Amino acid sequence: MEERIFPEPWREHYAHGCAWEQEFPPLSMTDLFSASAAAYPERALADFYGRIYSYREMLDLARGFAAGLQASGVAKGDRVGLFLPNVPIYIPASFGAFLAGATVVNFSPLYTAEELEAQVADSGTRLMVTVDVPALLPTAIEVLRNSEVSRLVVGRMAKMLPFGMSLAYRLFRRREIAAVPRADDIVEWGDFLSGDAPRPVELDPLRDLALLQYTGGTTGTPKGAMLSHQNLSANARQIQAIDPHKNERDVIIGVLPFFHVFANATVLNRTIYNGGCIAMLPRFNAKQCLKTIERTRATSMPGVPTMYQALLDNPDLPKTDFSSLRTCISGGAPLPLPLKQEFEERSGAKLVEGYGLTETSGVVSTNPYEGDERPGTIGHPLPGTHLRLLDKEDPARDAQPGEAGELAILGPQVMQGYWQRPDAAASVFVELDGQRWLRTGDIATLDEDGYVRIVDRSKDMIAVGGFKVFPSQVEAVLAEHPAVKEALVIGVPDAYRGESPRAFVTLQSDARETGEALAAWLNDRVGKHERVDSVVVRESLPKTMIGKPDRKALREEVASAEPQ
Repeated sequence: MEERIFPEPWREHYAHGCAWEQEFPPLSMTDLFSASAAAYPERALADFYGRIYSYREMLDLARGFAAGLQASGVAKGDRVGLFLPNVPIYIPASFGAFLAGATVVNFSPLYTAEELEAQVADSGTRLMVTVDVPALLPTAIEVLRNSEVSRLVVGRMAKMLPFGMSLAYRLFRRREIAAVPRADDIVEWGDFLSGDAPRPVELDPLRDLALLQYTGGTTGTPKGAMLSHQNLSANARQIQAIDPHKNERDVIIGVLPFFHVFANATVLNRTIYNGGCIAMLPRFNAKQCLKTIERTRATSMPGVPTMYQALLDNPDLPKTDFSSLRTCISGGAPLPLPLKQEFEERSGAKLVEGYGLTETSGVVSTNPYEGDERPGTIGHPLPGTHLRLLDKEDPARDAQPGEAGELAILGPQVMQGYWQRPDAAASVFVELDGQRWLRTGDIATLDEDGYVRIVDRSKDMIAVGGFKVFPSQVEAVLAEHPAVKEALVIGVPDAYRGESPRAFVTLQSDARETGEALAAWLNDRVGKHERVDSVVVRESLPKTMIGKPDRKALREEVASAEPQ
């Protein structure tokens, strides 16, 4: 079999001397963090509304958390869950877990109690960290009471803010502070930290897991992608290798949620590896984001297309000083060309599109920061990453030259497999020429200069503003309504979010429910990103030859009915 490896592009665009076959020696996330803290102890690692946390301070907090975990009985290989927005304790909680030899499990703050409980059970999470906000703490406590989680560690938002903001928060925003119950299994962050040094834990970067990151994989059923220390550290170094500004001042806007693999790779791990500073924002607000770019003189802001559109729509944009901003990376959903062009024109910063997967620790490819960019493509693969196109019908063969094929990936950032689901992992890997390639489920083409274009998506997941929605989960909630007979959920175009979920249902023979009533009922029971724009009541839904509801046929039917 002739292996069609994509060309070597980065050497053409950069003078950083990064060879295509550059090796990324095994490196644990603890060593990555410790090296930066040793090199830049007094540098700012995090800026939270103006409160600065240095590398030395964050390492000390991580060590205190690691020792606290060990004192609580958490051992190497145990799972520690983070149910957190972008707040300063996210960093010492994750790296403290690494220091204790534990595996971090990221939980989306958008999860309902049922969703969180299911992933806690699947991962075997023993201890969870959250903050005292009404959107999170009550949900975490409910899961604590209904699961095998033995302890909940709660950070106080007010204690993380600058003094003036902290005082105002306590006095005037009491409704945004959730009461922390007095209980043996609930402890405040500061009380959990130990003053003792953590016991050293020997880590094998290639085999020991750093992160369980839940994803839909290729079937729409959430699975825990097993990411080793080497997977995460290699991807951080790969991202750093392509940055022509890597030796310059580095202040990155951290508004992409850290629980998402895109932010975990491009904002958190890459910035710590580079000794840079993360200007953290716990949620996206366009006005606040613009203020933070100007206040911190930020140099970069990874985001999803909806974020850039919101910045453009904000009336404060014309008076914002963008002169420090160099390059922004867009991911999570296709980047519309008009949006790219308008953002670049009005901000003066470069906006490039990249591509990645949870199963690849974050990033696989991106358009060049400088040089020949191809809008509408996902650019070239990162150093050390190999791509090939597989035959759409037979993944054991390469696609014919010039034809579209399923994109497959080989590189140091590719996951180890799916947590406790070897059969699912076996279905996404293919053995070719003695190497294990990851099948993405995405259909792509390759042009003569090695630029990759995604032309189709075989997965059923819906991309909502950078988040992935699994139709089967929303359908399962709809099926609980007594009036619903059948349900299908598909993504429909949305000018702001990229796609919105829309539900199509048939009703039981005696039901008289309206679509509006069903939508209101459903949206109260799913995460914010899963909320449908409408529920359409129909007489019937398209079926496959064996009688199953046919989502693909429904998508085609809806698309053909939309005005062109």
